[in-house]
Amino acid sequence: MPRSAPAARSAALARAASATVISIFLALLSSAGAASRQAFDLGAPREIASGITLYHLANPSLLDPPAPVSIWLVRVNPAAADLRAVLSNDAIVDTEIVPDIAARHGAIAAINAGFFLIPSGDPSGIYKLQGQLVSDTKRPRGALGIVRDASGPRLLFGRVSATMSLRVPRRARADAVAEIAGVDTTRQRGRLMLFTPAYHQHTDTPATGLEWVVQGKPLRVTSGPLTTGKTPIPRDGYVLSFGGTRPPAPLQSLRIGSRVELDTRYTVVDGSETEWEKAEAIVGGAGLLLLDGRIITDWKVEQLAQTFAQTRHPRTLVGTHADGSIWLVTVDGRQPRLSAGMSLLELRALVERLGLRNALNLDGGGSTTMWVGGKIVNSPSDAAGPRKVSDALIVTQR
Repeated sequence: MPRSAPAARSAALARAASATVISIFLALLSSAGAASRQAFDLGAPREIASGITLYHLANPSLLDPPAPVSIWLVRVNPAAADLRAVLSNDAIVDTEIVPDIAARHGAIAAINAGFFLIPSGDPSGIYKLQGQLVSDTKRPRGALGIVRDASGPRLLFGRVSATMSLRVPRRARADAVAEIAGVDTTRQRGRLMLFTPAYHQHTDTPATGLEWVVQGKPLRVTSGPLTTGKTPIPRDGYVLSFGGTRPPAPLQSLRIGSRVELDTRYTVVDGSETEWEKAEAIVGGAGLLLLDGRIITDWKVEQLAQTFAQTRHPRTLVGTHADGSIWLVTVDGRQPRLSAGMSLLELRALVERLGLRNALNLDGGGSTTMWVGGKIVNSPSDAAGPRKVSDALIVTQR
């Protein structure tokens, strides 16, 4: 039998009220679950400087199964302090311990950062410094980008790859294009490489190739082809270096005065390429853990070995909290009585409990080092002490 209009309205209001109650209950249940995950006693904070706070955790239950653990955490307020990426000895081809890097830059706190090749110090992933790509990669891995404005540093997180190419403009036909096989790295036979001022004083190449110096705005060839190797790199330009004496067609037309352009392409699995193009600095990691509050559960795109993710190691990470603060974290490991280290799964659980919205695993193992207030606070795992690394993230007062 059809309902009257008042009865239908009453039923509709009852259904709406019931739906509202259910929604509120689910919201409260969700927030309670989140609160329980984040209910976390960080212990007594140590104020290192304005906007910079140090914490230490040693709770075995943070590991599954439980084991001794030592975790050091620095919370940075970007309104009061700055975060920068810096190279060891301000050059690609070198390594230096974190305390020396920090001291040279007047840092208040510092951690090791990107992965690198031993012993050269050559970054093994993406690296950008002062707006210039100085290490390329075709493999998309977790990365940290630093964008700077008047309000302070803003951090980007994602899985990013970057490549460069040389373009030689031509009037009557299409521009000639050559792939750049590597930036600021060992020259390969039959491949074109680019050397930037961040690399070294010269290209450190043998006399088995051809090199051109390019400078100015727009870029033009100012000398070359040179055949002696070890070409000095100008502070306001670059060196194009080909491994061989028979260059491909795009390079055959290069003469003094020739105009050239360097194109950089960023490929981003998550997010906008434009944001990463704007980044002042980019540091490569391996193992993106959280992105805008979303838990990353699959590292296949980063091509990480299962053992890397599942085995406990010393770890270093950088992340951002929902309140805008920046977190630098080191987990000691390979020292059974002090700290077992963490797997990526345990590390991800840790940053969830901390309430972070973004988190990236950086180079770890013997490289893991945290320097705060003039001293190393963690316990590096190498018997010889802190390992020399290629670069660091440093915190300075604004």
